[in-house]
Amino acid sequence: MSVESNAPNSAGSIRMRLKDRIAAHPVAAFLILAIPLAWLAQCLAIVLLKDVTPGLLVELLVLLGTAVLVTAATDGRAGVRRLFNGVVRWRVGAGWYAMALLALPLLTLLTAVATGTLREPGTGWATTAGLYLLKAVVIGALLGNVWEELAWAGVVQRRLMDRKGVLAGSLLTAIPFALIHLPQAFAARGFAATPWTDVALSWGVLFGFAAVARYLLGMVFLGTGGSILILGLLHGSMNASQGMDTVDWWQFIPAVAVLTAAVAAYLAVRSRTTGQGSSGHALRRRRYRAANP
Repeated sequence: MSVESNAPNSAGSIRMRLKDRIAAHPVAAFLILAIPLAWLAQCLAIVLLKDVTPGLLVELLVLLGTAVLVTAATDGRAGVRRLFNGVVRWRVGAGWYAMALLALPLLTLLTAVATGTLREPGTGWATTAGLYLLKAVVIGALLGNVWEELAWAGVVQRRLMDRKGVLAGSLLTAIPFALIHLPQAFAARGFAATPWTDVALSWGVLFGFAAVARYLLGMVFLGTGGSILILGLLHGSMNASQGMDTVDWWQFIPAVAVLTAAVAAYLAVRSRTTGQGSSGHALRRRRYRAANP
């Protein structure tokens, strides 16, 4: 009888201890839960379905669910509301929308022009532009990348930038961000048929690109006051620029590097000229304090 009566209390005690541990180490808890589950989903999709796409969809659900779980344990329902408020933070300057949607395709095209590899689109430039916007905004941002950034920027990177500063926090975020994508190196040919030299090259590019991309996304998060919406659009633009049929796949990488330098310069100038605003203070202190929505 005493065992039965103590069972609910014991279960409640375990839940409270688990919640306390998540609240004490939210970033670690997020990574411990999300990365193995995402790896499992991607690997099973590659092995069983010969297509990583279903695994990526499951990964998206894992990221979103883990973000909500960790935020609820750490900050309660109010924290979850603040997290999702970033998704609807649309009142930012028009320049941020232009940067998020137009900068990378234009810079990628310029890279192709500079290297003499720009190809004429078979379906015409208007169709190419329409397909880019479809992939960047609808398929990319609204259906996927906004929710991906809700997790990475809203839970992981925000906390790491708060503790370590914008640059260091972004680079630390890049490590697990790259790790969760490791199975995609085997997506085209499977685990058995993919040469390890190709895997090593793919992983090297992945980690290098992740460092630059997360720094860019971190600065944009800073400059927009925490707009997950703008981050989702920018992330979608990265993927869509890579897939344009007029350029080689790698040419979006220098485009991202150039845009990162431009955004860093803009925020530095804005900091010096205004002497205020979240970006200015954060750049001077090398710390980021997330503004409450």
